Amino acid sequence: MLGFINWIASLLIGLLALLLVTFAFTHIASIDPVIRIVGDKASQATYDAKRAELGLDKPLPQQFLVYAGQVLRGDLGTSWSTGQPVASDLVRVFPATFELATVAIIIGGTLGVGLGLLAGLWPGGWRDSLVRVISLLGYSVPIFWLGLLSLLLFYARLHWFGGPGRQDVAFEFTTERRTGMVLIDTWLSGDMGAFRDAISHIALPALVLAFYSLAGISRLTRTAVLEELGKEYVVTARAKGAGQFRIIFRHVLPNIRASVITVVALSYAVLLEGAVFTETVFAWPGIGRYLTISMFAADVPAILGGTLVIGVCFIILNTLTDLIVGGLDPRLKP
Repeated sequence: MLGFINWIASLLIGLLALLLVTFAFTHIASIDPVIRIVGDKASQATYDAKRAELGLDKPLPQQFLVYAGQVLRGDLGTSWSTGQPVASDLVRVFPATFELATVAIIIGGTLGVGLGLLAGLWPGGWRDSLVRVISLLGYSVPIFWLGLLSLLLFYARLHWFGGPGRQDVAFEFTTERRTGMVLIDTWLSGDMGAFRDAISHIALPALVLAFYSLAGISRLTRTAVLEELGKEYVVTARAKGAGQFRIIFRHVLPNIRASVITVVALSYAVLLEGAVFTETVFAWPGIGRYLTISMFAADVPAILGGTLVIGVCFIILNTLTDLIVGGLDPRLKP
């Protein structure tokens, strides 16, 4: 019970800190929202009236309480670019990012853990060297450059994958959007042509993001495996005649699963918030592209709303990870 209370408390503290950061940004930003609305040619009386209407003439603590109340009600303001409520815009674009990041973490997590196991089982060999090179490239290569190169090679030259966007124009309006996630919607529609087209479009950006995420996952898995293989219980198991794979699957993996789950969850959160460049390169209409367009337009409400949603996702994933890891290993409970 105490652990659950601590989990709720950490979640609430994280959300409060996020609200404070986004609220502070509205006052640190050089863009005056009143000028942005009424224009720089408006009279002082018009300026003052709009400032009072927005509540900017009130003390900061009172402004924060009003802001927090609006956020809790789901009111993230109105986008200066689209003229629509920011919450509606985010509901429209977030499923695309969620779908892309989920596919990417499934690929990156599976490959990352597998490569890390290979490197840890045969340290110093060619497998280990290959995994280390892959990890180094994943950390070093700019993701937008990798995205552009992959589009040029695999789409424009080889025609192995679909191009930018989520679907070809021929399929874009033929499927009912039930969940906002194209793979699920096309599958539910029963149109296998549209489903295959959706796979061909999501595969390339998902692989680019997966390559970015598997670098950290494989490196941590390799380190954890090497650390466990050097412990006394492994030496004892080997002395009793246990084989390498038995040691890995019966002893090492159960002991490193908490670390692996943590790094995969954090990588997933990073993909949700860090898909800006990938979505821009692949014209993927998700929250990353929405934020990019909003930043170019100096659309403060949209920027703050998108940042808030991503921050909430990060906090929830982090606290859920702590809860899961604590359930798997009571020693690690908060």
